[in-house]
Amino acid sequence: MDIIYGRNSVKAAIRSGRSIDKLIASKELDDPSVREILTLAAQHHIPIIRADRRKLDSMTMPFGFGGKPANHQGVLAVMPARDYDSIDDIFALAEKRGEPPFIILLDGITDEGNLGSIIRSAEVLGAHGVIMGKRRSASLSAVAAKSSSGAADLIPIVKVTNLVSAIEELKQKNVWTVAADPEGQSADSIDMKGSIAIVVGSEGEGISRLVLENCDFKARIPMKGQTGSLNAAVAAAVLMYEKVRQESAT
Repeated sequence: MDIIYGRNSVKAAIRSGRSIDKLIASKELDDPSVREILTLAAQHHIPIIRADRRKLDSMTMPFGFGGKPANHQGVLAVMPARDYDSIDDIFALAEKRGEPPFIILLDGITDEGNLGSIIRSAEVLGAHGVIMGKRRSASLSAVAAKSSSGAADLIPIVKVTNLVSAIEELKQKNVWTVAADPEGQSADSIDMKGSIAIVVGSEGEGISRLVLENCDFKARIPMKGQTGSLNAAVAAAVLMYEKVRQESAT
């Protein structure tokens, strides 16, 4: 992963507006300098994690010398593999292709491999972008970028502070939202043609209550086996394909 460490460096990165996935600060420290950085991070809606100093030592070990970690001064910032895009970038790509917006929203996808796989499926199946929340979300790390097989550089990837607000913005732009939910209608019975955003949650907890309540439709994937569920990345791909199948059938 790409990290910036040291108090002055982290402070400068936050103030510059660079994309930062999370700030990690040693829980053993509580001096004015650290509090200033934590306040600055909160003002920029950057998730903050308080961790044991040994965690920071481990993360900065590759940048140290003589078997010792780099001098992180108790704070470091984790950066994405590339800068995130905006929702407007997604609509710009759809307009450029002359297609109705097709968007994937991710709520609570914390596994970076799954994130990369979903991005890859989204690009292959013609989606115009992926939106995910800043909290309870995997980072667009080197692992995620590698898992996407290059797709992360081909479509917009957006991180938002609030997924419900993002859904409201999409609705204002006449985009219908379809949530993956085991209690919903069979996916093939929902009209997914046109401007659609597919919302996928984590395998364990699913889509959060507020996000689910703000979606227009709930879609389930019919199951025949005994396992009873699909990996989140696989479920996302199945729903994306159902949208493509419906478009192709018209």
